[in-house]
Amino acid sequence: MLLRENRVFAVAVGGEPKDLSVMGRMGAGELEDIEGLTFSSTAGKAVYRHSASHILAHAVKELFPDAKLAIGPATAEGFYYDFDIHVPFTPADLEAIEKRMLELIKKNSPFIRKEISKTEAAEIFGRMGETYKAELLQDIASGETVSIYEEGGFVDLCRGPHVPNTGRIKAVKLLSIAGAYWRGDEKRKMLQRIYGTAFDSKEELKKYLEFLEEVKKRDHRKLGRELDLFSINEEIGAGLILWHPNGAIIRKTIEDFWRDEHLKADYKLLFSPHMARLDLWRKSGHWDFYRENMYSPMEVEGMEYEIKPMNCPFHLAVYKSGLKSYRDLPVRYAELGTVYRFERSGVLHGLMRVRGFTQDDAHIFAREDQLEGEILNILDFTLFILNTFGFEEYDVYLSTRPEKYVGSPENWELATKALRLALEAKGLKYDIDPGEGVFYGPKIDIKVKDSLGRAWQCSTIQVDFNNPERFDVSYRGTDGKEHRPIMIHRALMGSLERFFGILIEHYAGDFPLWLAPAQVEVLTIAERHIEFAGSVSAALRKEGIRVQENFENEKIGYKIRHSAMRKVPYSVIIGDKETESGGAALSARKKNGESIGPFPIAGLIDFLTEEIKTRR
Repeated sequence: MLLRENRVFAVAVGGEPKDLSVMGRMGAGELEDIEGLTFSSTAGKAVYRHSASHILAHAVKELFPDAKLAIGPATAEGFYYDFDIHVPFTPADLEAIEKRMLELIKKNSPFIRKEISKTEAAEIFGRMGETYKAELLQDIASGETVSIYEEGGFVDLCRGPHVPNTGRIKAVKLLSIAGAYWRGDEKRKMLQRIYGTAFDSKEELKKYLEFLEEVKKRDHRKLGRELDLFSINEEIGAGLILWHPNGAIIRKTIEDFWRDEHLKADYKLLFSPHMARLDLWRKSGHWDFYRENMYSPMEVEGMEYEIKPMNCPFHLAVYKSGLKSYRDLPVRYAELGTVYRFERSGVLHGLMRVRGFTQDDAHIFAREDQLEGEILNILDFTLFILNTFGFEEYDVYLSTRPEKYVGSPENWELATKALRLALEAKGLKYDIDPGEGVFYGPKIDIKVKDSLGRAWQCSTIQVDFNNPERFDVSYRGTDGKEHRPIMIHRALMGSLERFFGILIEHYAGDFPLWLAPAQVEVLTIAERHIEFAGSVSAALRKEGIRVQENFENEKIGYKIRHSAMRKVPYSVIIGDKETESGGAALSARKKNGESIGPFPIAGLIDFLTEEIKTRR
């Protein structure tokens, strides 16, 4: 039985995590319904890491007695604790705190839970000067009991549960320091947040730290600078991306592929303005349900205008611009539409979280009998696009009705059923994400897994009965009467900026040939080879191959290394042999050192264009 294993450090009673000590207060019959928690489960990791955050707070209070405690939850990858301290923590402080944590862990002090009244807790933390704990207590109803935990003389307000003793924490590491507003409110005080992680063995911790090192190497912000792909200029504004030539050519390649495939799939391409009258956003419901993510309206000749957070109202307007029959449906509109959403500066993160981005948006207007078939088509299209970019593993979620929604429960049920049946027909394993649908309908979300196994939200399929009603869109049915179409919102890549950031990290900047900004670099051995090398470059460029040249007066070994560092897939070296052959014997050198060829110039072009065409 799992409870007999020494790996168990907490239990779940009716699915709710509890301290292991709760077993001593239960009858023999009740013990059968208890599940033992170990580090192998998500709930177990949360208990374990929350206990580590408690030890972190203890260590900080011993080393910095004037620090005030805020909150310290577990996270998906570790834990953090927020502190109010006069002088910000330094990296040296982090080392000292971690050392003190290890000393506290060695003491093997038990975690002791006590339940006391809210009044008593307020007195305890008031005497301690813990103003943030006192504020948290104000949110609790009068007469309620609260729990505190004590270990080694340190007391904290905490719901728990915790591991039985500090010695149960086998491996811990403090990772970084950051600022964090109290309760996430930028009008409140900035606190110091210490991030850490904890594992059940030193081996697991070592693996995780190696993983973090790999993540650092692949950081799209670092590679974006090194490969000259994009930048963010504070004079222009935070969260607004400048695409440099190298990044822009990759973006163009992505967009060309996207548009070509949509035309093949019978979508009609649209372009829409970047702003519209505020009344449009009131009509769509965005002003009521999405206002916190929108910018302040601007006045234009006495009318209020709003910069667009979404493309869908414009697509509805295009649909309404002409009469539609049942024979015209489904109507599929697609647009690479740039939208603008308000994000607080604290959450902006390179390409991953921005204020202006281009969405690969599409809206499909369909009859009810076409709904499931269209969702199946979108799923096929989505997986084709993602596979082409090198993503083959996914997490799929079906998100259901949130608390704040529009439309009838019957329509929600119909839409949710159509999404569920489509997933099951495709044989896609999925999880239910309760209450996470958008305000106008349920959705399927697909998170791709990158080469490090990290999941990223990209694709979404959303069913909407609301906007066709709000905008009074219709089609003429077989009975000659007007009927309401169903609207499907979908994005395959999501934000182009975010998708590009994911691609950079997935490939570590080492893009496949079809995406690489420079596909071939032509290198000369000596000055006498420049003229012929230029003709080779011109021949490649004429066939649409992206070429860059290095004809500098440098050693060829340096040129080859420099080309490989910039992750150019192939280099063509031009020396006496190549020049004298007049292009009859050219070799392409992969950046890993492997040589391909020799080819005549036409053969080299055929080889490269075939690899580009197949998008291997």
